Amino acid sequence: MQATADYALARLLQLASPALPVGAYSYSQGLEAAVESGVIHDAATAGVWIGDALALSMAKFEAPVWCGLHAAWSAPDYEGVRSLDERFRTTRETAELRAETLQMGYSLRRLCLELGEFDAHSLGELGSMEEIAFPTAFAFAAAQWDIPARDALVAYLWSWLENQVMAALKAVPLGQTDGQRLLIRLGGSLSAIAKAALAEDGTGFANFAPGLAIASSRHETQYSRLFRS
Repeated sequence: MQATADYALARLLQLASPALPVGAYSYSQGLEAAVESGVIHDAATAGVWIGDALALSMAKFEAPVWCGLHAAWSAPDYEGVRSLDERFRTTRETAELRAETLQMGYSLRRLCLELGEFDAHSLGELGSMEEIAFPTAFAFAAAQWDIPARDALVAYLWSWLENQVMAALKAVPLGQTDGQRLLIRLGGSLSAIAKAALAEDGTGFANFAPGLAIASSRHETQYSRLFRS
């Protein structure tokens, strides 16, 4: 049992690692545009922006959708996977946000298909999806490696948070200590977010974060930028 738990932990760290070859580091999800406009200009305002995105978008929509995807892959319920994947893709308000999740989903799916680790039938279902969002591919890998949903979701959220903080370090810019303080402060909410997401029955999904969508759309035409659009 301990060996199995250790294996799942190692695979979880692998999924959450910045070394996962999906290109997450190349996106800022509107944060760079918020820096350009002056909304973000120091550690305090970066913390407000990232914290709001975490609370209003990730916690209220992406996290509970991810939980549903993990449950559907685990069942397995492939129709449920496709339905939730489509639902997530249709909520990407800008071309930039849609391209991000599809590119990262494609990259992680390709990695899963090439690793030689997973059930052939499940891999066939994964490979048959014409387009796939990143949370769908991440949930697939977590379910296949028998990683508990709560642990995997906390890691998923942590990976998102770390990418946002790293984007702030580059774009504002901020110092490394500022970044670590942000990770400690905002990371403290991830357990509660995961708990609430796991309890969500699908009727309370909400993705109302207009400021994030506006910043992302502005970033698509921003003249000079570090991050991908």
